[in-house]
Amino acid sequence: MNDNKPFSLDTIGIKNVKIHYQLTPDQLHQLTLDRAEGLETSTGALAINTGKFSGRSPQDRFIVKDSISENEVWWGEINIPFEAEKFDALYSKITAYLSNKEIFVRDAYVCSDSNYRLNVRVITETPWANLFCYNMFLRPEEKELAHFIADWTLICAPSFLADPKTDGTRQENFAILNFTKKAIIIGGTGYTGEMKKGIFSALNFILPVFENALPMHCSANVGEDGETAIFFGLSGTGKTTLSADPNRKLIGDDEHGWTSENTVFNFEGGCYAKVVNLSEENEPDIFRAVKKGALLENIVFKQGSNEVDYTDISLTPNTRVSYPIEHIDNIQPGSIGQNPKNIFFLTADSFGILPPIARLTPGQAAYHFISGYTAKIAGTEAGINEPQPNFSACFGAPFMPLHPTRYAEMLSKKMQDAGVKVWLINTGWTGGAYGTGNRMKLKYTRAMITAALNGELDTVDYQNHAVFKIAIPNSCPEVPAEILNPRNTWKDKGLYDVKAIELAEKFKANFVKFESYANDEILAGAPQV
Repeated sequence: MNDNKPFSLDTIGIKNVKIHYQLTPDQLHQLTLDRAEGLETSTGALAINTGKFSGRSPQDRFIVKDSISENEVWWGEINIPFEAEKFDALYSKITAYLSNKEIFVRDAYVCSDSNYRLNVRVITETPWANLFCYNMFLRPEEKELAHFIADWTLICAPSFLADPKTDGTRQENFAILNFTKKAIIIGGTGYTGEMKKGIFSALNFILPVFENALPMHCSANVGEDGETAIFFGLSGTGKTTLSADPNRKLIGDDEHGWTSENTVFNFEGGCYAKVVNLSEENEPDIFRAVKKGALLENIVFKQGSNEVDYTDISLTPNTRVSYPIEHIDNIQPGSIGQNPKNIFFLTADSFGILPPIARLTPGQAAYHFISGYTAKIAGTEAGINEPQPNFSACFGAPFMPLHPTRYAEMLSKKMQDAGVKVWLINTGWTGGAYGTGNRMKLKYTRAMITAALNGELDTVDYQNHAVFKIAIPNSCPEVPAEILNPRNTWKDKGLYDVKAIELAEKFKANFVKFESYANDEILAGAPQV
């Protein structure tokens, strides 16, 4: 264990500390057990509980409003401004809180393309949070550490609570980005995803503003033909599952950049997958990745054992696992892909309206990208008793500091330049809404995506959806033809028509705030009601 103090943190305000620097996963695993902060599962993975917060808290994520961000950030309910003076005061408090303690420091980087590399120094209060960063960020070689210079600093102290009255926060927890200081501070929450999404949010500003590269909330893989496929989607729509294809090499499962040289690169060095109902049959790659070195969050054990019960979501429906990308066998060397040719927009439509696969025109692609639609399932959140639409611009609004149309314009240009085909995939319900219909079978979704990638849908006949006007294939290999048009799967066709119009109206109501920024082609991609 490296307990030697390799450097001083006095210059950033953390003083007289015992630094655990660059500990190995085994060391962090054992320390977590020794401190009674986690348990080992039957597969050797480490299981921890993140405490009060088992997910992100978007209302408590702020960006410092300063000369860099003031005229670039799309300020509002998503990007909440924070005063620079308040940040400085809170930064002093959190660094003073960590002083005179035992802390964990890790030097890592993000962006697998060296042209865009960003060095990050992570300072965490707990060993398991440091393990998460080992898993999720890219890992420098030993020889690089001697001359490592951090571009950004990330400080995470779950036990430090803000005082909203004096600190300017909404409540005791917070995650704040400062582009001038190049620092992120997180307090009052143990949810590890706040660290990952903090860095992602920073890149979503830095890459388009300074580097002319498009940041994307997506997974990506590459086939034997060298063509890259990109999968956009919100949490729970299948990005991780569908990109882990045994016949294709995984680039990454969540966050990527698309460069002006027409390459796609992973931001991360690991995967952060949902594990609700995880099974070896349905998701073999992810299931086998949950081994020594992996970090499980907020799971429940089967009674009287240390075997995980993936069906038990009594703590949260957002049970998660992080692991290094090397835990997946079939990965793309260097985590960089060339020649993007297919983009899939994933939605879990719990209303059962959208088709399981549809081809989009450029205008429809831009419209659906800006909309970023999926639907929440009844029972997953307090007060949700029936399906609820969830629109998140660019399939990742909580992490996007710029106006959504900035990203949409970049995506549209790249799609046109690269000759990309765009598909809408509904991984949600068929035959009716949640509670009446059934979830689309994973084997059918995989077959449809495979057919699209192989060009087998290029020569089939299509029909346009009556309301959304998107092109539905009349046939697809390995998929029953009767499920391709969702109206055919409903017993009550008249009810389907009514509900389709209702969903289209929700799309249009959501898009009102973007209309003044959208061109005629994008507006023509809207559903016709």
